[in-house]
Amino acid sequence: MSYAIIRTGGKQYKVEPGKSLRIPTLPGDAGTKVEFNDVLLGSNGKEVKAGVPNLKGAKVTAEILKQGLGDKIVVFKFKRRKNYARKQGHRQGYTEVRISNITLG
Repeated sequence: MSYAIIRTGGKQYKVEPGKSLRIPTLPGDAGTKVEFNDVLLGSNGKEVKAGVPNLKGAKVTAEILKQGLGDKIVVFKFKRRKNYARKQGHRQGYTEVRISNITLG
């Protein structure tokens, strides 16, 4: 079973062909193909290749499934006896992608 570890949006993800995952927002609409060239480690099932810091010529191709917003996070600040209370909400954007191919180069 082949897999790779890629870096996107300041985070690292383990990806496998056919799997889908949510990553920080990427530009593009549903159906758009994207490539991740920042591959840190890869395996084809028999051998593991590690990059220093990246694998040369390796890439992971994926298809954007949808763009969306995550669950709401409530930020509440409060100071007792000071008549101070602030409530703020936040929804982080994400892009859901399906991994189609891993090329180790």
